[in-house]
Amino acid sequence: MAEARFVNESPVEYFRELVEAAMQHQGLAAHELTSFYVVNLLAGFVHVDCPAAGGDALGVRFVKALCQEGSRQRDELRQVGDQSLFVSGFFADSLTRSLVDVDYYMQLGEYAYGSLARQSGGTIGDVFDELAGKFAAFVDVLGEVSERTALSSDSDLLRLYEKCLRTRSRRSGDLLVARGIIPNESVGSRFIQ
Repeated sequence: MAEARFVNESPVEYFRELVEAAMQHQGLAAHELTSFYVVNLLAGFVHVDCPAAGGDALGVRFVKALCQEGSRQRDELRQVGDQSLFVSGFFADSLTRSLVDVDYYMQLGEYAYGSLARQSGGTIGDVFDELAGKFAAFVDVLGEVSERTALSSDSDLLRLYEKCLRTRSRRSGDLLVARGIIPNESVGSRFIQ
């Protein structure tokens, strides 16, 4: 019987290795601070006491955040962007049969981070700008991290195909091609039910 091995590393160290490997595997070039932000985002979701949604839908929280001012607005926009990125990357498959799909979460995240980029100056503004501009690529990175941590599965090819058509995710397309299925991008998401 193989002996169990336990590694004593923090969530930040654990996710840093996974995020860097996923970014390299997918050919995503990003500033070091942006990848560090994503690593810390994942480490933050490990803790049970992370900020709760407060019962409002994410879209409602986004609109309420836009109505705020100053640091409160920035904090709430960041929470919307972070939750959108996390849900889109880790739980995209569970959204396929819900009222809102993964593309809705992705758009909210892009808008939230884009708003933050316009409000923030300097280095943090650049981080949010890169997250907004490469949101779909970072969703793919989190999707790969999710698979490596066994928190989701793409065994259902139909869901993977639907995700590919809805989000135009290069990574989803690559996974389909690896399984011998060539996505037909001329079919729009309006044909998916």
